[in-house]
Formats: sequence, C-alpha cells, structure tokens
Amino acid sequence: MSLEQRLSGLTETLYKKNIKDCSDSQLYNCVLQLTKEEMAKKPAISGSKKVYYISMEFLIGKLLSNNLINLKLYDEMEAALAKYGRKLSDIEEAEPEPSLGNGGLGRLAACFLDSIATLGLPGDGIGLNYHYGLFKQVFRDRLQQAEKNDWIEENSWLNKTDTTFTVSFGSRKVTSILYDIDVVGYENGCNKLHLFDVDTVDGSLVKEGIDFDKEAIEKNLTLFLYPDDSDEAGNLLRIYQEYFMVSNGAQLIVKELKEKGCDLHRMDEHVAIQINDTHPTLVIPELIRILTWEEGFTIEDAVQTVSRTCAYTNHTILAEALEKWPLEYIERVVPQLVPIIKELSARVAKKYEDPRVQIIDSGKKVHMAHIDIHYGYSVNGVAAIHTDILKESELNHFYKIYPEKFNNKTNGITFRRWLLSCNRELAEFLTETIGDGFKKDAGELEKLLAKKDDMAVLDAIDRIKQQKKAALASWLKEKEGIDVDGNSVFDIQVKRLHEYKRQQMNALYIIHKYLEIKAGKKPLRPMTFIFGAKAAPAYVIAQDIIHLILVLSEIVNKDPEVSPYMKVVMVENYNVSYAEKLIPACDISEQISLASKEASGTGNMKFMLNGAVTLGTSDGANVEIHELVGDDNIYIFGEKSDTVIAHYAKADYVSKDYYEKSPLIREAVDFIIGPKAMAAGHRENLERLHKELLNKDWFMTLLDLEDYVKVKDQAFADYEDRTAWKKKMLVNIAKAGFFSSDRTIAEYNRDIWKL
Repeated sequence: MSLEQRLSGLTETLYKKNIKDCSDSQLYNCVLQLTKEEMAKKPAISGSKKVYYISMEFLIGKLLSNNLINLKLYDEMEAALAKYGRKLSDIEEAEPEPSLGNGGLGRLAACFLDSIATLGLPGDGIGLNYHYGLFKQVFRDRLQQAEKNDWIEENSWLNKTDTTFTVSFGSRKVTSILYDIDVVGYENGCNKLHLFDVDTVDGSLVKEGIDFDKEAIEKNLTLFLYPDDSDEAGNLLRIYQEYFMVSNGAQLIVKELKEKGCDLHRMDEHVAIQINDTHPTLVIPELIRILTWEEGFTIEDAVQTVSRTCAYTNHTILAEALEKWPLEYIERVVPQLVPIIKELSARVAKKYEDPRVQIIDSGKKVHMAHIDIHYGYSVNGVAAIHTDILKESELNHFYKIYPEKFNNKTNGITFRRWLLSCNRELAEFLTETIGDGFKKDAGELEKLLAKKDDMAVLDAIDRIKQQKKAALASWLKEKEGIDVDGNSVFDIQVKRLHEYKRQQMNALYIIHKYLEIKAGKKPLRPMTFIFGAKAAPAYVIAQDIIHLILVLSEIVNKDPEVSPYMKVVMVENYNVSYAEKLIPACDISEQISLASKEASGTGNMKFMLNGAVTLGTSDGANVEIHELVGDDNIYIFGEKSDTVIAHYAKADYVSKDYYEKSPLIREAVDFIIGPKAMAAGHRENLERLHKELLNKDWFMTLLDLEDYVKVKDQAFADYEDRTAWKKKMLVNIAKAGFFSSDRTIAEYNRDIWKL
C-alpha cells in the first residue's frame, strides 16, 4: 500500500475526513503515526560495544521533516499531500518543538545522535524529559519575560516504556519512568534517546512566569531545564536533577550489560560512556557505588573499571562554567555518594600536592571536571584552538599529568538537517550540480569549487539566497510585525545571550550606524540586523543587553530618517524552528565572541553551509573555518586569543581607557544613557549596562569595537561587488563539509569509543 493510501485510510479512520478536509494538526497526527510506523520497521543498531551519550540537554528540534528525510520518504510524503492541495511545510508548523535543550551544547548532542545512527554505530542518548524546557521567551515593555513552554502532547515522538528504576536521595526515594524517542539514521537503522521522568510531576506548582516551589522535589524534578540557581534551593534542585539523570543512566547501562551476559569487570570492552560537559559527572561515583554496593566489587576494581569506561567532553574555557558544588549540598541530596567522592579525592591528594588538581578543594567544594579528568580515560575539547588553550593554560596542570588523555574533536552539525531539511532549494540545486553523494559524504561538497567561475551556478546560488530572504521577510512580518527589505543585507546573530558572545558589541555598531545615518552618511544598501537569544533568568546583564536591542529596534524602526536604510529585529523565543528560517537567509554571520572564550560554536558552521559569510574573531571553530575558506572568504577582526589571555593574566585591560581615547566608542556607549534610549527604555537597565561597559567590560567589548566597525563596514561595502560576493558564498558552501557531525563522530569512534 502506498504512503498516500495509508495516509488517506488514517484520516478516514481517525477523523472521518479525507486528506483535503483535515486541519494541519489532524494531518500532523496522521503523518506522525505513519512516520513512527516506518521507523519501527528499521532494525535496532547493535554490536559488541555501545556508547551511551549522557547530556543534560538534547535540543532535537522538530523531528518530522528530519525523520522523513532520514527514511528517504520526504519527497513521497510531500507529493502525496500535494495531490490534495496540502503542503508538508504547513503540517510541519503544527508540530510542537521539544523543549529538551537550550543552546549549542544541546544542539550538538542532537546532531551527534543523528550521526551515530547514520554511521550505523550502536549508541543511545541519556537525558531528562523536561516538561517545560528552559522557558518560552516573550517580550513585554521591551523586557524579556519567561513563561513555561508546555510542549508534550498526547501524540508525540515520546514512547512510554515499562522500564522503571528506583533512585534514592538519602532516605527519599523516587520511581522513574523511561520514555524513548527513536533516532533513525540516514539510510540506516535506529538507536534511542532515553529520557527519564517521574509521574509525580505537577505543573500546577508553577505560579507567575516560571516561578515554582523548588523544594517539592517529587513534583518538580523534571519540570524545567536549568532551574534558576541564584539561591540555595535552585542549586540543590540542579544536583537532584543531575543525580536523577545519572543514577537512571547507570542502572540502565548495568541492566543492559547483564541482559547481554557481559562480565561487569570488563565493562569497558562493551560500553563507552561519554560525559557531555560536567552535568553528568556524578555517573562516575554512582557507577562505583553500584559496582561496590550491589555487584560485590572491591573499591579498587570498581574505580579501575569505571575509569576505563568514562570519557569527558569539555565545552568551555569559562572557569565559572565548570561546575563546583559545595560538598555539603551533595551530602544533603545524595549522601550515599559522599564517601565515594571523598575516597576519589583522597586518592588524588595522595598522589598530587598541587591544589589546582584536587577534587575537594580547601573550601570544601567538589570540582566536577576534576573527577572527570582523573577518573575518565579521555578528555576532549571541541575545536582546535579550544583544545590548545585547555592544554596550554586552562587545564595545563592536568595536561602535564595526563598528556595521553587529551585530544581534540572539532564539533560538527548534521548537514542533512541544516541543508536538506531547512534549505531544500539549495540541496536540490547542489544535487543537480554535483550529484547527491554529499548527502552521505559531506566532503563531496568540495566538488562545487570546480564551478567557482561559472556565472550560471553563482547566479543560481544567489537566487536561492534571495528566495530565502524573501521568505524570512514575510515570516518576520507575520510573527514580529516588522517590515524588512528583502534586498537589504541580512546580518544575523543568533545564539545564547552571554556577555562573552558580545551581542552588546553588535548593538554598539548599530548605534554607530544610526548616528552616521542621522548625520547624513547613508549606506549603499539597506541593512537588516537580526538577533535571536534567550538570557538566563538570573543573568541580569544579559537581560539588560536584550533590553538595549529591543530599545534600539524601537528607536531605529520608528525613525523615518533611518528606517529606510536600517532595521533591527530581535525575534521572540528563538529556537531550532526559528533557526531553520534564519540561517538559509543570512548574508553575514556574526561570530564575534571574545577570542579564547568560545569553545567552538556550531551556528558558524550552519551559516557557512547555507552560503553566509562569517564575520568573526579568531575564536573557536572560526579559526578552522578561516583556514578552510582562506582570507578572501571570511572577515576576521579583533585581538587574538594569546593577547586576550595575557590581558587577563596581567589584569591590565581598562575599558574606560578605550572609551576616553575614542570618540566613536564614547558616542556609541553614551547613547545607551542618552535621551532617545531613556525615552524608549528603562533607566535602571540602561544605566546598569552602561556602567558595566565603562567600569568592568569583563569580555572586552571596547577592546575590539573599533576594529569590528572597520571590518564590518568593509564587509557591507564588499557585498556590493555581487560577483565577488557570490564566489564567497560558493566557497563557504563547498568548504563546509569538514564540519559534518558524521566526521566528528567517526573521529570520536576511532580515537575514544572504538565501537
């Protein structure tokens, strides 16, 4: 029976309607059911050794189109619906986006699961089934407000299993429920994303916005991703969540090993556990506890076995992002782990005197990353420069002890999702031009370089870009109520809102341009500046930066002298679905973090794959993008990482010096507290941000601002040489293949997991 016949039968059975008369959400439920049936036919990927990828976040995005593409059924489904005048793209809009992650960490984890399955490797994800995710962002009075993001519906990708475990928090016990989401590889079998939950979760706990009783553990355990940790109860809840995740994960791993008849003493021959950032660190002492308390291991055997099984991915150079929990907190949440953590710490203290490598420091704080490094067999960074900085400075004291553990695995993206799914026009054109081998082997995108001087090819790529810009312009009109010119240059910065990512520097550039236009200096072509970002509820300055951008949007877009030349848009509730519309439409990709602070970035890769040109610092994967595309096809500005690291070491950076020396900087910074901004915004937020830039500026915005203005102006000017710009687009697409997560995962497997 064809897909069309099956779909037609389903709509009649479920809704007593034909395909034409169903609503989008009714059709979504039918297509969802059919897709799940097709996935169930795919074999489970198996092997003698399996990886378990444990992560606090899996930002999987909407799954319908991705799963249909991986099943190679997208075109057939699209054609079946088109016969009845229905669009698959409309039906995709009816799918709620799973709120299981927030930023790059979670998106990377989702890409990795896709690639593990595509490469036919046995590997499952382990995480939590958050009911409301991070939060739904809404803007009121030009301020970010947070609301719960209720995404779970009766019909979804979640499959409830009969697997349950008991998790003990001291004398308090909870029973978990396991939900699975099938992860289908491209032209391959299926793995699982295991998400643990409790059936005692109570949404009525949430009151105003996302405030809730943080102490009602049985009711709040899986309500939110990253609950506000600005108070003690929030910190304790995070430890409850982290332990709940790893205890379930460890019990599942041991259960599956026993079912296969494996010798637990040889666990490392059958299992690799990848610890994604420090959140899952407690899996190490938890596995040791299970092996000693329940499986009769000596402590020595348990420590050795677990140390041969666990590997750690470091995602940050920011010291504050490496978790350190007061030992007293762990004692209150999981007292059973404290003797094991003390034992692990004592073993380190006996061998090494250096206070920088201790697990429990003199202030009685437990350093999670230190557990991972001492008691795991691999430590990897996620971009070449990031790994070098870890080895040479941030984790140098560990590198001297364990040089053999350190390795680099440059991040990647599932280019099928970020090309085949969100930019079908470009994918189809590439298939016509270079064949479809790139869908399995992204390296084949390089074949496009042979067409670098072919005007027909260059024009076609540009035409697709213009289509995508027009589509985004109409979407922004519908969703944000803002008219933007589809022929303007689209300059886009979308990522988590953090001072080190320097959205504030982009905002200062916008102020500078606004003042230039007011003074009569008009740009050659209109400019559209688009931002998308959520700020953590407790991160005050990040919220002030959002406020400034919204204030600028108000001032710029309503000024009749300026708005024909420039628009500013901050999209509301930025997520994967929004990214899939923004990324194909981008001309200039903003990757402007302070050099030495961004571990990798993956947005930079998605943008280049879709023909955007990077404007960035020598930070994270920008360095490798620069090496691949060459000087002519990227715009690099700002101080290099060694200069920045030296400024921190000497504590000699004073932002006010730059402010006082530069009229450009002074004018832009003071606009924040000038009459126009004050009339459109809130004094408290704007004055606080102004003060932060002048008196602290920890991430050195003013250090790089003048160079940023100069290089960005050059990029806008170069855009006018349309042939040269089209060539830049082509080179970026052709060189994006290296950043496939298939390549990254093949390297993890070759060097770390050895499945």
